[in-house]
Amino acid sequence: MSFINPNPFTTRPEIDGTFGVVASTHWIGTAVGMGILERGGNAFDAGIATAFALQVVEPHLCGPGGDVPVMLCEAGSTSPKVVCGQGPAPAGATIAHYRDRLGLDIVPGTGLLPACIPGTFETYMMVLRDYGTLRLRDMLEPAIGYAENGHPLVERASATIGTVAELFREHWPTSAQVYLPQGRVPLPGTLFTNKRLAETYKRILKEAEAGGGGREAEIERARRAWSQGFVAETIDAFCRTNEVMDVSGRRHMGVLTAQDIATWLPTIEEPVHLDYGAYRVLKANAWTQGPVLLQMLALLKGFDLDRMAPTDPDFVHIWVECAKLAYADREAFYGDPKFVAVPMETLLSETYNAERRKLVGERASLEQRPGRIEGYGGRVVVKDARAIGAGAGEPTFARINTWHGGGEQRVDSNGRVVGDTVHIDIIDKHGNMFTATPSGGWLQSSPVIPDLGFPLGTRGQMFWLEDGLPASLAPGKRPRSTLSVGMALREGKPYMSWGTPGGDQQDQWSCQFFLHHARLSGITPRMNLQEAIDAPAWHIEHFPLSFWPRTARPGVLITEGRLPAATVKELERRGHKIEVGPDWSEGRLSAASQDGVRRKAAANARGMQGYAAGR
Repeated sequence: MSFINPNPFTTRPEIDGTFGVVASTHWIGTAVGMGILERGGNAFDAGIATAFALQVVEPHLCGPGGDVPVMLCEAGSTSPKVVCGQGPAPAGATIAHYRDRLGLDIVPGTGLLPACIPGTFETYMMVLRDYGTLRLRDMLEPAIGYAENGHPLVERASATIGTVAELFREHWPTSAQVYLPQGRVPLPGTLFTNKRLAETYKRILKEAEAGGGGREAEIERARRAWSQGFVAETIDAFCRTNEVMDVSGRRHMGVLTAQDIATWLPTIEEPVHLDYGAYRVLKANAWTQGPVLLQMLALLKGFDLDRMAPTDPDFVHIWVECAKLAYADREAFYGDPKFVAVPMETLLSETYNAERRKLVGERASLEQRPGRIEGYGGRVVVKDARAIGAGAGEPTFARINTWHGGGEQRVDSNGRVVGDTVHIDIIDKHGNMFTATPSGGWLQSSPVIPDLGFPLGTRGQMFWLEDGLPASLAPGKRPRSTLSVGMALREGKPYMSWGTPGGDQQDQWSCQFFLHHARLSGITPRMNLQEAIDAPAWHIEHFPLSFWPRTARPGVLITEGRLPAATVKELERRGHKIEVGPDWSEGRLSAASQDGVRRKAAANARGMQGYAAGR
């Protein structure tokens, strides 16, 4: 008997069980996490092991030198917590150093100058110590095994290496030694190894286990090996003794030191939230872009979206115009709350959004229109790509851009930058919830430190070198990251986590997913997790990029080819600058939910990497 799919937009079943579920952006990561659950670990153990494995199998999307926001919810609690694994700017990262001494007007997107303090390892150790149950060896052995014995290289990793192969050969030989075996770009499916990275983690594990004692003693020794031992010392020496070509077209040394690394620790924070129907949506604070999703929902609450099909022109138009307003406020007001006052209560209030909502008209806006809140915020800065170039005899802007201009991105065949990172969602049988968006330390971001086997991150490119902006550079300050994690309570109970790679697009795609899944009524039924992921998607590029070169494309709306032609035509009539991409090209979402004893999960089919598992 033939099977007829009742929903042509659905690629896979929604995973459904009672034991536990894992979803991530790579099937190996999902398998590792599920294996930890099967061995008796909880969701926090599984999340950490998955994160370490993804550093190995998706090196173009995350790495040990990067950063991570985590959100946790313990079984029985109704108060999720945020773990900030975003390392701040080093002590030597000042506007005066970058702008006055080095002559830069924008933080480079590659090399050593944009390196912040690596945040992943300390964060995972904190979560393992305070919330996990298994030993450090259980967390690191899968990653060590894949780094030492090999993993099938995914197509996107191979393509990314291809875009920077010339840079590696000419300027970053330590990266060429790892990522260009036999001097060639490894083909997709190649069994790829990083033995130096395996040795780094094996040494950490050896030092951790050398002193005896329980799991907490091992974790503390591992932390010392990283932040106060050989890892920090090796990073310090590399930054002090190497001038590295970056996207400015010049060579620069880094400013990150061992002292910076030794004096930083992740923090546990309260999330910010917005109530939407039966849901309370929670995001990390304004050191991420996460609250922009809450602002979009606050604006969209004033429109009867449930009475519109999700591919109707009215639905898309209203969503786009509200997103423009929310992202303008992101640019004007968001920054590290430890350094700047962010008027979050006002930004999420009904009074403020009722006024902002009046700006949504029948035509597409082509302006940057942040709100005005007395005593707060700054202007929206947009860089002109034509003004960003290199000096005489230095590489041209166009050539540098093909060397991977900025960061959480790759360059597609049309020359567009496409954001990417990784994401994890896990719920165990007890109801513990873990979600994380590890990123940074991409193979294309900075040269490999040869004695460690990994590059540093480049999150510092999200700072501005202008004084007086919420996201202006300052030592010890967290960059306003695009990385975003989220959870939702439903009727007061912990219900769902979800997220996606994608740089500036993360909260755009996450918002669309939530609206599809949380529909309360209307002409289109509520979608399950997989249907909401698979639905046709889009994103705007209206606002300034968070990555080098910080340019904007006012009015540009990029859609999947599956959006109805009549919808596209009507949106163009309203003034939107439409670019139609491939049918399955927008987003890499994953999600997990719980309801009573039931555990559900879903992952994106786009890119042929993400997978969900459970039973």
